[in-house]
Amino acid sequence: MAAGSGLRAPGLAAPPLLLLFLLVFLLLLLLPPPALPRGPPGAAERRCFCQVTGYLDDCTCDVETIDAFNNYKLFPRLNELLESNYFRYYKVNLKKPCPFWNDNSHCGIRDCAVKPCPSNEVPDGIRSGSYKYSEEANNLAEECEEAERLGAVDGSLSEETREAVLRWTQHDDSSESFCEADDIHSPDAEYVDLLLNPERYTGYKGPDAWKIWNSIYEENCFKPQTVKRPLASGRDDGGHTFYNWLKGVCIEKRAFYRLISGLHASINIHLSARYLLQDTWSEKKWGPNVTEFQQRFDEVLTRGEGPRRLKNLYFLYLIELRALSKALPFFERPDFQLYTGNKIHDAEIKNLLLETLHLAKSFPLHFDENSFFAGNKKEAAKLKEEFRLHFKNISKIMDCVGCFKCRLWGKLQTQGLGTALKVLFSENLIEKMPESGPSYGFQLTRQEIVALFNAFGRISTSVKELENFKNILRNM
Repeated sequence: MAAGSGLRAPGLAAPPLLLLFLLVFLLLLLLPPPALPRGPPGAAERRCFCQVTGYLDDCTCDVETIDAFNNYKLFPRLNELLESNYFRYYKVNLKKPCPFWNDNSHCGIRDCAVKPCPSNEVPDGIRSGSYKYSEEANNLAEECEEAERLGAVDGSLSEETREAVLRWTQHDDSSESFCEADDIHSPDAEYVDLLLNPERYTGYKGPDAWKIWNSIYEENCFKPQTVKRPLASGRDDGGHTFYNWLKGVCIEKRAFYRLISGLHASINIHLSARYLLQDTWSEKKWGPNVTEFQQRFDEVLTRGEGPRRLKNLYFLYLIELRALSKALPFFERPDFQLYTGNKIHDAEIKNLLLETLHLAKSFPLHFDENSFFAGNKKEAAKLKEEFRLHFKNISKIMDCVGCFKCRLWGKLQTQGLGTALKVLFSENLIEKMPESGPSYGFQLTRQEIVALFNAFGRISTSVKELENFKNILRNM
């Protein structure tokens, strides 16, 4: 053994300092974990939810109206829709390298793994043409694919058809896109059954997970480096400097931060609600972990930040709900089909989809997006482009997530929110859509549709789970 290693040969007496260290270490092992704040019955519930009530900032809606509408009207119907074949299969490339830093490390925990679908399990209609909504669209899509193979539009096509095909090929690069979409034709892209790969606690945390969120908040939320976000490392003044800054910025930049914070809160709720409670050779048991929830949202443990995060979740809910109601005309067109290859099933699911969207439209206190990008047209257009590029950057960061299951749901939820923003800011294009035939001004791919509804399904589930956590905390 090398000299100076600090280790002694077996049998020699340990120095007093080492014995003292071992004694302290053993005592620490025997101590119980730090206790959560205690109080009279209902105190735990109040610490998480006392501020999560009444009207939301920048909105005319209140928390209680959202709870009642979501939990007893929309959530059950939306859940049924998302269990259908059209919405449960999502094509994703989980092998794309991180574009921002060199990081080949991946989560080795077994719950981080994603099980892709064998191709024979995916419905034929979805595999053969994920965006084929009508016979006319089919023909144009096939012409488009042929044009891409040849590198140019076939000169034998009519002028009108050539222009239509070119418009279709340019769709995915549209300036209205808020996300970096996966190339679903890549050999690395695979279909995943979302019902067999649910979002839940995987054990992925620590510096790697912190790096992702830090990059999102610090570099993409319009925040100057001199303003520290609440609970960030370094100086922390309880968030006063941050919230004074946030109050002073324009509504668009404030909304951007609140959307990201709401998405973060929603993900944390899912991890707390579907936590690994028991792991034995015979079974795994998943369920709500109240301690985990409190550590993320308790007013005392988060120095007032937790309840703010929950309010931002409700803000996100209103934005995505509004987008669904705005997208209704696109889905109502007779030519639009939820194409899986089973005509009877597809017709039933389209009816359920339209019922869900009409229900979303009936919500009495919708968010008014007309306050966004108003005023001077030139400045508004510049701000909208900044907003879009910042969000697109966040969608790229999802390829840096080391846990594949977290990456899957992160990519899906950012694409869903990006699609919601695309819908909200394409109102004029939606209004100009023809009643029949392909819509070139505004179009949604199957990927965007599946992401839009599943992302809102995650937000809707979060609001529903809050009711469960309230009941548990109330009885503690």
